[in-house]
Amino acid sequence: MCADDYGLSEGVNRAIRDLIGRGRLNATSVMVVGAAIGRDEVAALMRVAAASPRCAIGLHATLTAPFRPLTMHFRPTDGGMFWPFPKLLRAGMMRRLDTEIIHAELLEQLGVFKDLFGRAPDFVDGHQHVQLFPVVRDAFLRAVKEHAPDAWVRQGGRNQPFAKRLGAPKALVLDILSAKFRKKAARANIPFNPAFAGAYDFSNAPDFGELMRQFLDGLPDGGLVMCHPGFVDDTLVALDPLTTQREAEHAYLAGAAFAALLAANKVTLS
Repeated sequence: MCADDYGLSEGVNRAIRDLIGRGRLNATSVMVVGAAIGRDEVAALMRVAAASPRCAIGLHATLTAPFRPLTMHFRPTDGGMFWPFPKLLRAGMMRRLDTEIIHAELLEQLGVFKDLFGRAPDFVDGHQHVQLFPVVRDAFLRAVKEHAPDAWVRQGGRNQPFAKRLGAPKALVLDILSAKFRKKAARANIPFNPAFAGAYDFSNAPDFGELMRQFLDGLPDGGLVMCHPGFVDDTLVALDPLTTQREAEHAYLAGAAFAALLAANKVTLS
């Protein structure tokens, strides 16, 4: 169970730390370009993770708006911010991105993570799945290989029959993008999760408990479920459209129903 977006806001950080402390998460990925990633927030995460030794801490590589690059000469930008993810994806599909510029930004983010945590990340994934985008994935895998050689990376493909995949368009796009990503990661001898779940349409506030039941169905050993727990605050509202649904995720993950579902499916977080 991996919570994305640590560092996005203090409310998100508090929710993630709470769930790690309860033993309901065993991974979180950190946005070093986020609005709430000072040393106090890092120290608080390290304390709660130290009491839960199964918890991995990774880098949430970020290349999309409304966040800003760390490298001075990063391009393309819009008003000093990264491009929105649809625009970045289109540019990647058309091979109109500069691999070296992206590589330099990812190296900088890895360097900031090392400075904050005193070590390389346990794993590396991407905000809004940017690590899977064409062109970006080449720069991403090279940066990980060079500066986090012991880390694993996150792929977003499901382990389900094709007929079951058709009902979730967002997840189907991730399946397609992940196929090439897995081949490139394997060629570079970079390990990755065998299966992925957790993508859904946030906008219609679905029943997260029912979604979790679907996510765990058929998930193999070592599979990864992405989640986005959080408490709404002004910073979150200003930076991200996913707000109150984060509180619904936190409430479910903190509750007895989730523990019962894990037990019923013989799932342990390790």
